[in-house]
Amino acid sequence: MAHKKVHPNHQEPPSCNVSSHQHCMTTTTSSSEREVFTIWMKSLVMNSNGCTVFDSNGRIVYRVDNYDSKGREDVHLMDLKGHTLSTIIKKKFRLFGRWEGLRFNSSTSNYVESMKRPWFQVRKHCTILKGKSQYCEVKVSTDHDQQNKYRIERLEGKFTFRIVDQEGCLVAEVKQKQTSSGVGFGDDVLTLAVEPNVDHLLVVGLLIVCGLIKHRL
Repeated sequence: MAHKKVHPNHQEPPSCNVSSHQHCMTTTTSSSEREVFTIWMKSLVMNSNGCTVFDSNGRIVYRVDNYDSKGREDVHLMDLKGHTLSTIIKKKFRLFGRWEGLRFNSSTSNYVESMKRPWFQVRKHCTILKGKSQYCEVKVSTDHDQQNKYRIERLEGKFTFRIVDQEGCLVAEVKQKQTSSGVGFGDDVLTLAVEPNVDHLLVVGLLIVCGLIKHRL
């Protein structure tokens, strides 16, 4: 299968069990260590449009299946078993583009109600003359009715960007994946490095938004 070439060490779903709708967090004990994921900008279903996320052990932890369509106004971020963890929606009639991420809350029995309140909002900024994205502002709602702010930088050119918090500290970064000798795996294979104690689901959700902005899925 094609995904074996992307990450040949494919294993069973992780012990953190994303199928229970819990957020996977970085669990490294050293503050200097990152969690590294491999991103394949293809679906598991017949290599169609979508995205598949492998952890550092080659286990599939997240997936998006768009099948034969691209540029959809809403996509569903799922675990390996197909349970929806987050739905990402493009808001209409916005000059520079805005997306909302809705999160399934495992503590809420009513799925519909738990998906009504936006979990995060992404707003794209453009230059007036060129109309090209320079960066995106991100607002994330917390359980205490507060908001954390982030910024997605460097969306131009190849699918390479980084996420920083409101203090300018690095949260995560995405680059083209390469072998140890510097040979690339192709434009559809990326490396996602996430700093410790960061919500993986949030970072992957923002990556999906970037993929929608760049028409990659």
